[in-house]
Amino acid sequence: MELTIVNVIQAMLAPGIMISACGLLLLGMNNKYSLVVNRIRQLDDEKRKLTTHPKNENLHPDEQQRLENVTLQINHFAHRVMLVKNAVIAYSVAVAFFIISSLLIGLQFKLSDEWISQLAIFAFLAGMISVLIGILFAAQEIRKGYQIVKIEISSL
Repeated sequence: MELTIVNVIQAMLAPGIMISACGLLLLGMNNKYSLVVNRIRQLDDEKRKLTTHPKNENLHPDEQQRLENVTLQINHFAHRVMLVKNAVIAYSVAVAFFIISSLLIGLQFKLSDEWISQLAIFAFLAGMISVLIGILFAAQEIRKGYQIVKIEISSL
């Protein structure tokens, strides 16, 4: 009897490892989300300062170039924050599927129904697919971040 309980606990912990891995991915994405939002706020503040010139005074060409650069960066950051949001959602969905998988594994040991095992496997695979989707969004976000750096460097 005790060996069966140990087997159940071990089987239920396999998705738990993926929950922990997703937690680390979520932590990184949430940190990135905060950084991107803060950068958008900084750029918006800079844009506001550039556009509060008196109406009878035109911007210096350097200031006009910077304003265009900042506006372009804000647009790219808006897309970047959407990619981060999508990655966070995908990782969160993965965690939900891993929890469901773990619960179904425990339920399968109690009820011994084959369909529950199949459902547990499906839930685990759905969680893995969600992790893959989150990683793809994260990779796109990194690409977008590089594009923004190139925009900033081009104005130097």
